[in-house]
Order: sequence, then C-alpha cells, then structure tokens
Amino acid sequence: MPSNNDPSSDMNISDAVAAAAFRRLIKHLRHRHDVQNIDLMGLSGFCRNCLADWVAEAANNSDAETNLDRDKARELIYGMPFAEWKKRYQGQATEEQLLAMKKSVAKNAPGH
Repeated sequence: MPSNNDPSSDMNISDAVAAAAFRRLIKHLRHRHDVQNIDLMGLSGFCRNCLADWVAEAANNSDAETNLDRDKARELIYGMPFAEWKKRYQGQATEEQLLAMKKSVAKNAPGH
C-alpha cells in the first residue's frame, strides 16, 4: 500500500512516458514566457529555476557522465541563457506576489 507521506511511492510511470511528459512541460513553459516565475512559485511552490535545479541534480547524480552546472541546466529549461530570458520577459515582483510565493514555498517543507 502506498504511503500517504511519500507522493512518489505510488508512481507507476515508465521513464519513457515521464520523459515525454517532461519535455512537453518544458515546451509549454518556453511558449508561455508571459507566465512569471514568481507566479508559478506563488501557485505551485516551484518554477523554471527549480526545474533546472532538479535537472542538474538528476544529471549530476546519475550514472551517466553528464554533469550540468546551474547555468547550463537553466539554458536547457528556458531555451536560452537565463540572463537573456530574464531581460526579455521577467517583470518586477509585487509585494502580493512575493507574499504568495513565501506562503506557497512554506508548503514544500516536509510534513506540511
């Protein structure tokens, strides 16, 4: 019986299906550059930068000889260097967005 404390314990998704879905998510996020990272953080507790960090972590912890630094991982997610994406698309966060992000990220803590 899956544990309610570990959401990944009941995943039965093949690597190929997971990879395809992940690539579609990345394509979607690249298309929807109008959606700010601060809003993603405020609603879901993760953003494009988090995805890049997870990709780098997975690459660096895998048996493959693929190592990614943070900048290269972000470029894979954004489809361009992060500094360029930020200059083109990132707006200034409002106090409301920052507060929503803080509340949402707090829910990421284990046991919440």
